[in-house]
Amino acid sequence: MKLFLILMASVSAGYASVDHLHSFMLGLSISALAVGSCYWFTFRSTRFPQLALFLLMCGMLSKLVVTVVGVSWSMSENLITSPIIFTLSYLFFSLVITYLWFSYRDSITNKRQEKALATV
Repeated sequence: MKLFLILMASVSAGYASVDHLHSFMLGLSISALAVGSCYWFTFRSTRFPQLALFLLMCGMLSKLVVTVVGVSWSMSENLITSPIIFTLSYLFFSLVITYLWFSYRDSITNKRQEKALATV
């Protein structure tokens, strides 16, 4: 049900911002790349727990770099036609992609725990 609501909100927001579709799609793609790179660094498994803070900082910096490079490239190519649509799209999809990452991670963790309990 939650995924259906997210899908309906995304489609309706895309329909409402059809005049500025480039800004909407850039907000989606830049937020997806930024959140994905952040989680790729942040949730890496390491044998050294001392690296946890370093990986968190790498994730934060990667999200910042991807966002700044994406926005500056888009502005230099005049692809962002409406900064408001871009900003709202970036904010919405950052939250949605974060939710999807955590739900995916929780489902994997639950499957591993169920598999471990089944073998005991």
